[in-house]
Amino acid sequence: MSLQRLFSLKNPLQPHFKLLKPTIFTKSIQALAIITENPQTTTKLNLTHDVEWAAGSISYSKLLSQCCKTKSLNPGQEIHTHLIKLGLDNDLKCRNHLINLYSKCRVFGGARKLLDESTEPDLVSWSALISGYVLNGLGEEALLGFTEMHAMGIRCNEFTFPSVLKACAMKKDIVGGKQIHGVVVVTGFESDAFVANTLVVVYAKCGEFLDSRRLFDQIPERNIVSWNALFSCYTQGDLFEQAIGLFQDMIGSGLRPDEFSLSTIINACTGLRDINQGRKIHGYLIKHGYSSDPFSCNALVDMYSKVGDFEDAKAVFDHIQNPDIVSWNAVIAGCVLHEYNDTALELMLKMRRSRIKPNMFTFSSVLKACSGLGFQGLGQQFHSILIKSDIELDPFLCCGLIDIYSKCGEMEDATRVYNMMPEKELIALNALLCGYSHNNNDIEALSLFAEEHSDGLGFNETTLLSILNSAAGLQDVNVGEQIHGLSLRTGFESDPFVINSLIDCYAKCGSVEKARKVFDESSIADLATFTSLISAYAQSGQGEEAIQLYLKLQDLELKPDPFICSSLLNTSASLSAYEQGKQIHVHTLKFGLLSDTFTANSLVNMYARCGSIDDATRAFSEVPEKGIVSWSAMIGGFAQHGYGKEALALFNDMLKDGIAPNNVTLVSVLCACNHAGLVTQAKQYFESMEDVFGIKPTQEHYACMIDILGRAGKLHEAMDLVNNMPFEANASVWGALLGAARTHKNVDLGQTAAQKLMLLDPEKSGTHVLLANIYASAGLWENVADVRRLMKDSKVKKEPGMSWLEVKDRVYTFIVGDRSHSMTKEIYKKLEELMELVGKEGYVPVLEIDLHNVQRSEKEVLLSFHSEKLAVAFGLIATPTRAPIRVKKNLRVCIDCHTFLKFVSKVVTREIIVRDINRFHHFRDGSCSCGDYW
Repeated sequence: MSLQRLFSLKNPLQPHFKLLKPTIFTKSIQALAIITENPQTTTKLNLTHDVEWAAGSISYSKLLSQCCKTKSLNPGQEIHTHLIKLGLDNDLKCRNHLINLYSKCRVFGGARKLLDESTEPDLVSWSALISGYVLNGLGEEALLGFTEMHAMGIRCNEFTFPSVLKACAMKKDIVGGKQIHGVVVVTGFESDAFVANTLVVVYAKCGEFLDSRRLFDQIPERNIVSWNALFSCYTQGDLFEQAIGLFQDMIGSGLRPDEFSLSTIINACTGLRDINQGRKIHGYLIKHGYSSDPFSCNALVDMYSKVGDFEDAKAVFDHIQNPDIVSWNAVIAGCVLHEYNDTALELMLKMRRSRIKPNMFTFSSVLKACSGLGFQGLGQQFHSILIKSDIELDPFLCCGLIDIYSKCGEMEDATRVYNMMPEKELIALNALLCGYSHNNNDIEALSLFAEEHSDGLGFNETTLLSILNSAAGLQDVNVGEQIHGLSLRTGFESDPFVINSLIDCYAKCGSVEKARKVFDESSIADLATFTSLISAYAQSGQGEEAIQLYLKLQDLELKPDPFICSSLLNTSASLSAYEQGKQIHVHTLKFGLLSDTFTANSLVNMYARCGSIDDATRAFSEVPEKGIVSWSAMIGGFAQHGYGKEALALFNDMLKDGIAPNNVTLVSVLCACNHAGLVTQAKQYFESMEDVFGIKPTQEHYACMIDILGRAGKLHEAMDLVNNMPFEANASVWGALLGAARTHKNVDLGQTAAQKLMLLDPEKSGTHVLLANIYASAGLWENVADVRRLMKDSKVKKEPGMSWLEVKDRVYTFIVGDRSHSMTKEIYKKLEELMELVGKEGYVPVLEIDLHNVQRSEKEVLLSFHSEKLAVAFGLIATPTRAPIRVKKNLRVCIDCHTFLKFVSKVVTREIIVRDINRFHHFRDGSCSCGDYW
């Protein structure tokens, strides 16, 4: 007999109905119970066609109970149909089971219909419906159901209250939670452990941790569930330290933790970044036999990945017998966090082979790995898989795609991903803005921000950082000021990252005063803020202000970081402040910062630019990991000091070390050839740049080569190179030709080069001065007068020659004929002594360089008081005997001063180091390191 026929037996008078034996009836129930309890079995009633069974509300109640346990909706609906046909649909127990089943399976229309059709809906019916709402995340509906039930006068019990309270926790409705708490107290269920535990959760999830803890303390017999509830809430509320403290209290009370306790506390250790405590909890897991618990193992993998050694995370993962998707996601995310991007991709493949299907979290990590490796093609493949897999592109996945396309320079694809998002999210906007900024698409970044801001998308500190970076890239101070105003109105001006970005933006836009104002008005005085302003001063050439700010940092007892020390070393280099640079060197040693390669490279650069090539060589030898920056700094240092052969030897050592040169390195190599007069070697390097090193010569390389040829007197070759350049010659190229024309007194070439320079940079006085020098050396005084007249008419002022030197942390500045110094009498007296001494050694003033058309005696007087001569005279008075005298000059040292200083170095037996605009000159025992070739 078929079930369809049996289900039609509503009328007991029908002839085919017969009463079944109780044993057959029981066997039928057991058969259906087995089917519904086995999730692997298709739960359809027609599997029992060969079994005869009879009606009975008790039997149906048991069958429906089994359906509820396994959420077997289809057989439950078939039983419901059969009950209707048998007229048993009003049976209270069956109806309640059906409401429970429909609620659990999200068929709320059917559940509510049964409830509404009931003549006397009882507490069990309402509890089943409310529990179903909560189970499916519908907190609002659960609370409305409770309100309706309460209005009908139906009182809750210890099973209903926890469901309603969970709904309050779900909605973070503390007002509703307190009202229901009042009902709990009135009805006397507050002593029930299950209800009390749920009340603890409600208050904690709503942020009322003090009340939550008070309720917890009032529970007469706290069991493991009570403790676990509080651990979980504290951990979810980021109160990690309190959660760990509670765990220790529980252990102290003698209660044994379970796997839920331990996995929750492991998460708290992760949030607190406390690896030591995490290892202790790991020990508890092993001690209590939970080391194979999947939740605890996953929490351990996550903890070790985020706050410990990734090898520990991998070891825990490898011991998981059947890792689930959470396990795989944790270990893959850990790989990406520790930049083991290739390992992350390998694990992704292993996961696929183990037939675990990746989800959005997996793809989010994998996309980051592709981005880190620059694997644009692989990222596109994963993008295709995402589309084919019908995985919804949530904001995090979109961010991953935008990030990889941005890092690979494919901003059109990144923009396309963003535009395809159905609803724009701030996290995706920030990713795209960062991409624009990273790829120098600053105008696009500002336009997108303006558009989305007007559409009401909003912004946060990350958005402002990107926009300020773009404003800095465009050097648009107006945009910076607008973003500054926006941050003030929205309260982000107190964010340290925004403050630092504002300082950086103003500095790069040339408004260091505004950067300082932001710093002074900020209540934050941390290391990062000091670093930002010190870097701003260093970048704008305000070295003394940078040093003063560093002293203020020390007063606050803040420990400098490598970036600050690097900025200060670069500042000392730009000022040629050797003594200050040495002091910063001492600080790097004191704070153990020389292990930082960036700082070590800056130290090499500082000593080289402060005139101490020996100290630079020593610092270079101590660089922990020599990269291209290290080698280039030292090669450039040798070149600047005139040690051309040493520079080229070091370049060859670099190549042997397997380090490929870059543009900067090859400029230094050509400069080394230039300062040493190595024309043949320079030609070889220049002509083989592209073939050997794959580097196309730039304007700077051409300028160096033209200068080399010009200095060597190969003026025709220099002009041929200019004419055959693949681009228009810039000021550096024409400046090199003008210098060569002055050296070789070539009036025609000088006029041509000067005309080009005056078009490119009409306000530069150096062009007019060099041209006048050329005319003066040829005796063309009328032309000299014409140049002076042109300068006057064009309002071009000659830059005055200035020299300065540092004595005991103080910088002294001199100009020609300077008499403002407090020791002027002593300086001029010393200079007079020197003139007498060097005159006896054969010094004769080089008068042809003076542009004044006056008598010889007057020219001698004018030449005697050049700024570098005054500086050296003061240095001989103010510095210890036999200590090197270090002078910096803003212009090229003149021939007469160069000759004079060679004689002085001999008669006083002192080393004199002069850094002019082109190079360093080391005067020792009557000769100069430049070999008179500068």
